Amino acid sequence: MAEVEIQFLGSGDAMGSGGRFQACILVRSGEGSFLIDCGASSLVAMKRFGVDPSSIDRIVISHLHGDHFGGIPFLILDGQFARRTLPLIIAGPEGVEDRVKTAMEVFFPGSSRVERKFPVSFIELHHGKESGLGSLSIVAYEGVHPSGSPSLSLRMEVAGRVIAYSGDTEWTETLIEAARNAHLFISEAYSFEKKIKYHLDYRTILEQVSRLGCRKIILTHMSQNMLSRLGEVKVDWAEDGKKIPL
Repeated sequence: MAEVEIQFLGSGDAMGSGGRFQACILVRSGEGSFLIDCGASSLVAMKRFGVDPSSIDRIVISHLHGDHFGGIPFLILDGQFARRTLPLIIAGPEGVEDRVKTAMEVFFPGSSRVERKFPVSFIELHHGKESGLGSLSIVAYEGVHPSGSPSLSLRMEVAGRVIAYSGDTEWTETLIEAARNAHLFISEAYSFEKKIKYHLDYRTILEQVSRLGCRKIILTHMSQNMLSRLGEVKVDWAEDGKKIPL
């Protein structure tokens, strides 16, 4: 199996707690590069860590909040100025195309209708159904996190590796399906133990480790409450720029 590398370009929450960039995870393999989520700060993060935005041919979005998809208009605009030609595929929840185009019109009126040298296409992901983006296979599971459209946890297989991602959600049994036997489960841990509606906390994740059945867990999307208690955490956690080989 070819090696797969995960790099956290953004590991922060919506408020940028700890000075971290918003959600953006780069997956590289011999079969290309794709992003999991693309928060509003993601173009800056890519350039900070030396990632060419025009090399990204697929983006998989967990849900339609700005800290998870708001960087897409900037990435598309950057592609226009950089004379990008590589096609871009964006996969996400129901309504992803309308939401992205609406955001583009809010930020840069007229930008969604510009003729580009590279095509941008959209694929909708639905609960329990498998979707293919070239060599990337995705199964989506609906989470518990209002965003105007279903918020999804994702199970992705590329180059023989399975990567699971909670997205933003409070605990739901579908996380067990998403994470089962995964090489890596990327889980939000918004708080250490405080129950915050629509979000996961570290204590709950720890209590469910044996049921999740994944090989490795790494925590991300942490609030200041969680960041202040990292010394007590018994599993790995993400930082901006951190790389993990699979």
